[in-house]
Amino acid sequence: MAPPSPHRSPAQANGACSEDGIRVVDMAVLVNGDADQRAQAIRHLGRACQEWGIFMVINHGVPEALQAATMDACKELLLSLPTEDKAEYMDGSPMDPVRVGTGFVNSAVDGARYWRDYVKMFVHPDFHCPSKPANLREVAKEYAACTRGLMLELVAAISESLGLDGGRIAQALNLESCLQTLVANHYPPYSGPDDDDGSTPIGLPAHSDYGLLTLLFQNGVDGLQVQHDGQWLLAKPLPGSFFVIAGDQLEIVSNGRYKAALHRAWIGGERRMSVLALIAPCLDTVVEPVPELAREGPEGVEFRGIRFRDYMESHQSSRLVGKTALDIVRVQR
Repeated sequence: MAPPSPHRSPAQANGACSEDGIRVVDMAVLVNGDADQRAQAIRHLGRACQEWGIFMVINHGVPEALQAATMDACKELLLSLPTEDKAEYMDGSPMDPVRVGTGFVNSAVDGARYWRDYVKMFVHPDFHCPSKPANLREVAKEYAACTRGLMLELVAAISESLGLDGGRIAQALNLESCLQTLVANHYPPYSGPDDDDGSTPIGLPAHSDYGLLTLLFQNGVDGLQVQHDGQWLLAKPLPGSFFVIAGDQLEIVSNGRYKAALHRAWIGGERRMSVLALIAPCLDTVVEPVPELAREGPEGVEFRGIRFRDYMESHQSSRLVGKTALDIVRVQR
């Protein structure tokens, strides 16, 4: 069966999967569907978080023109601005509110070189943005607000899919003061041979995200790969959709019922860009499994509590290797 168009009706799109098996969630159903449609969509969403840790969302309400303007402004920053205009944001600490960097200067690690240029901005609760290009601030602020609203709606539906009140996860993680980050990645084209040392350039190694949810779209060039049932699969988006990637904090707060997606970025013969919006708990919130999801007995929780600021600093200061940061707070049996 062919995957649904993002413009199909809620009834047609509800319960569908893409060609690679990644589930498709229709926001029109979650927001405006009748009781039966919405209940089915929430079950569908829960299965996506449990089985994959990633899904696509359609009919999401984020204007395509805003997406394009955001990517264009970030592309100008990364590829057109002279280095001196970005110097103040380079070589900082992981917790700096604005960072610009490149993977070209990284040494080979584990037989690979990481080819990526990036800009990261903390945009909530306080908004931070590079001063150039001139249009980036206005565009990024609008995009941040729009995507934050979408992700908070998804968090409420995910909370319901766990059998909780729709506002329970937001309350537990103090999402009213959530940390939101915007990230733009540029992956240059590469089709040459391995280097003499055997290293092959890639975009990003296998990792899980430090936050709660990540919203991702790209420039039409595929490169996002997701691990599912022990195999790496190329994630191919439907037109007009976002990928939504479950992060470490969802795995913690759900007591392991939902899994953070292990994913990586691959490079090929075409230039690729992606723009991500991440939401995460308030920095000073202690993140732990919600009590309602604890199992009976002495082994009721899978993770110990940790202040999110400490978790993020650990994650961002270490090499990206699988779920090593998450394993640090996993209860050892």
